[in-house]
Amino acid sequence: MSQHLTALLQKSYDEAPYASHPFPQSAPEHLEGIATLFGLTPTPPANARVLELGCASGGNIIPFALRHPQAQVVGIDLSPVQIAQGIERVRQLGITNLTLRPMNLEDVDASLGSFDYIICHGVYSWVPDSVRQAILRICREHLTPRGIAYISYNTYPGWKAREIVRDAMLFRSEGRATPAEKLAYGRGMLDFLAQMSPVGSLLRKALDEVLPAIETSGPAYLLHEFLEPCNQPLYFRDFIASARSGALDYLADAEPYTMFVSNHGAQVAEPLLKEAGGDQVVMEQYLDFLTNRSFRQTLLVHATQKQNIQYRLDARRMEALHYALGKDPQLDTDIRPAAPSAAAAVRAALETAFPATLSFAELCAAAQAGNKAEVSPSDVTAYLEELIITGRVRYTARARACASAAQVAAGQAVMHPAAALQPDLACNIWHQPVNLSAAEHALLLRLRKGVQPPGAAQNAALLERLRRFGLLV
Repeated sequence: MSQHLTALLQKSYDEAPYASHPFPQSAPEHLEGIATLFGLTPTPPANARVLELGCASGGNIIPFALRHPQAQVVGIDLSPVQIAQGIERVRQLGITNLTLRPMNLEDVDASLGSFDYIICHGVYSWVPDSVRQAILRICREHLTPRGIAYISYNTYPGWKAREIVRDAMLFRSEGRATPAEKLAYGRGMLDFLAQMSPVGSLLRKALDEVLPAIETSGPAYLLHEFLEPCNQPLYFRDFIASARSGALDYLADAEPYTMFVSNHGAQVAEPLLKEAGGDQVVMEQYLDFLTNRSFRQTLLVHATQKQNIQYRLDARRMEALHYALGKDPQLDTDIRPAAPSAAAAVRAALETAFPATLSFAELCAAAQAGNKAEVSPSDVTAYLEELIITGRVRYTARARACASAAQVAAGQAVMHPAAALQPDLACNIWHQPVNLSAAEHALLLRLRKGVQPPGAAQNAALLERLRRFGLLV
């Protein structure tokens, strides 16, 4: 049965390759920052060995390989078609530290070696049980002692409503020969149900919850999320139980702000803290029920590392990190708390540096410069803790640099190594995909060739946009 399903999956991805692009939560630099925040000492990504399971055509690891030419990167995918596409991209970009292999994950053996970071995005829920077991086995056997594994998966309870929609789409598309036919018939089923389901019914509620996401998603996502032969969501606690049975354990969520119960107010936090009894996994399972969570990105480590994990935020660890605002302050309307003057000065410094990072020492200096009274480092720490808990700041174990406005104006900026991946898509210093206009992409290509554009007002505006996107260094 498993071999039959695997063959169906390979055929599906060969016929309709998945959109392959960067996933910022999976970037090793991001994982290093989270591990450092919670007390671990992972391997620096610049010299790490990185493995991606289910890499498609390499869109998630090609930018990393370009950023870190001294790292060694391996990608594995079941689909020979996707791997061939990736190999061609690697050749065109002249990358020498990345290897892509067509392979069934169940066939991975000791010859592959060990890795400091293992990434598995969009695979675990979408494969047979035997492949799920292989994923956890690979993490157990191929992670270095300080290694970190990232695994994403669909989860309950949020996927309960989505399962109703998926089952309906599968029912009508059954037996259709081509991906296009399956998608057309599946969409037709949803149109019918949306028109005919009674107002207030369970089906209507499920459709109201899921249809907005379906209507804004591309064909590849819909085919592989709703019309694949495999899609097995599971509860977070059950996933951790499977990991623990293989000598792995929970480190954190790839979006750590979701771990803090304080974000839900005292009325929620106090009873849940008492109920969970200090068990982080139990706490987060309660939060999943509370928020109807449907997708998770979980970080695992060897069980021997569990004793070193410290979830209570510590000033010493926070002071070792570098910080940047979570998004462009020009677009930000929710990060200006009624803060003391030290916090306001820190905020102003982060705005000026955006999208680059500032160290804790630099933030303390900025806070003191903006105040006549003595500013304690603990005041800065308290503000940063608030930003971390609420998910409004990025943090990393190492500085992230980008060109300043003055450097851009002086013609000293160059393209970030991973920026120009394809005509309308770039990857910035934070491993985020950025959609570009034709004019922006053309300007990036000129910079990649070392050709500085003339200082026309139009180019100046475009260059400033590219800088704030994090595409210039």
